[in-house]
Parts: sequence; structure tokens; C-alpha cells
Amino acid sequence: MSAEAGKALKVITGSSRFEDDESTVVRAVQALSERFASSATGDGEVCRVYPTTGTSDDDLRITWQLSGSAPVDDPAPKFTVLKMGERALAATDGAYLRFACRSGELPGSAPARIDIGVERGGMPTEPEGDPEALKNAYATVAHSFSLAMAKELDCENDGGLEARPSLDPA
Repeated sequence: MSAEAGKALKVITGSSRFEDDESTVVRAVQALSERFASSATGDGEVCRVYPTTGTSDDDLRITWQLSGSAPVDDPAPKFTVLKMGERALAATDGAYLRFACRSGELPGSAPARIDIGVERGGMPTEPEGDPEALKNAYATVAHSFSLAMAKELDCENDGGLEARPSLDPA
């Protein structure tokens, strides 16, 4: 995870200390690769982030999903569309980033479409704090995990992701 994503997690959770999780990007890539070999769709978890000062309901869930060639619908009004990957959406309670990955790690000639999601666990509550800062924080965490997945999968051109997130609306 990038240093920017670490700061973003503090904005989201209010904590700068986190507990380890058994899940990793490497394990998520292995599961994604296995799933892609048998189907163009599937999903799984990258990891969960637990603030040491919170409860289990304060965790953040980072997930992956193979989206195949599914069309992109209009986003819900709560989302801001950002200029990252093929599609990036950010809200005060989560973010999603889709990137295309062409890699020797994945069979076939068509690129895989991979969505990385970042959402708070537990029961939804009204987010606290500066809405723009929360959107940017969620988008930064989604970008960091997307870039890590793209690098681990050895995607051409890092899946079209820049080294730093672009938080400008599309």
C-alpha cells in the first residue's frame, strides 16, 4: 500500500494504526488468476483493514471483481466519476476503480476487466468529516490496491494506471 493510501486510511477511519490481515494482494492475484482461467467473471476479497482503536464494524473491505466485458451503467448520484483507469467512482462511503489488464499471467488475448472496491464494513452510517476529503481518501485507497494488483499481475502498462491517483472529476 502506498504512503498516500496510508494517510487516506487515517482520513477514513480516524486511526493511523491498523491490524494485520491474513489476506494479501498476492493471494488475491492468485485467486483472480485461477478464477479467470475458468471464467471471465468472479469476485473475491483482497483484504480487510482494521483500525486498532475501532470495532469489527469499522473495518474496510477491499475486494476484486472480474467484470468481463460488462457494460458500464450510469453511476448512482452519490458517486463522482474520476479520471483513473477505465472507470473510477468515489463517494463518501466507498470507491471503485476498473482497469484493463493484458498479461501473460491471464489466459487469452482479450484484456481482463478488474474492479477494485473499497467499502466500510458493518451497518451503513452517515459518514463523518469533510465529504471531499472522504471521497479523495477512498479513491486513493482504491487506486493504491488497483496499482498493486496490476503490478502483481504484470499487466501491460500497469493496467493504464498512473503512479499517483488522479482525483480530478472526469
